[in-house]
Amino acid sequence: MENATFNNSVSHDLKFEDIICLIKEFLDEDESAGYKLTIGTDSEVKSDKKGKKYLELITAIVIYRKGYGGRYFWRKKEMANVKTLREKIYQEVLLSIETTKYFVPELKEKLNGQSDRYDLEIHIDVGEKGETREMIKEVTGMVAGNGFVAKTKPESYAASNVADRHV
Repeated sequence: MENATFNNSVSHDLKFEDIICLIKEFLDEDESAGYKLTIGTDSEVKSDKKGKKYLELITAIVIYRKGYGGRYFWRKKEMANVKTLREKIYQEVLLSIETTKYFVPELKEKLNGQSDRYDLEIHIDVGEKGETREMIKEVTGMVAGNGFVAKTKPESYAASNVADRHV
């Protein structure tokens, strides 16, 4: 995770340290505003040139200034294909948790321990409609068990809109 690189609308190959600095600058622009930090992952099964299937996962880190818009960063990861929808969703959730566990302590340190400057949520690409509805309790429990707040569709924009845009 340490060597992971992210992208945004103007830059590629951003390291975690770069994102942390950019988010700190964004937070410092208006210290009285409310902020939401969200992390979510979406994925899609793809095929390489030889027809071998693999899972492409996109993780988004979004910082939102309530009422004023925000910024986001995303990264792509590829892994061996999974066989079921359940496995696919689990991989998305596990990657979001892993990213959050690595990223948030680093950001908190840069903010001198002030994690109260933003609300933190992990966004999961499951919802009451569709095949994933049976998994909601499981995957939100995984997130809550790791000490984070989970949001599902239609509130899970980091996964179902931002990350989805780059799959």
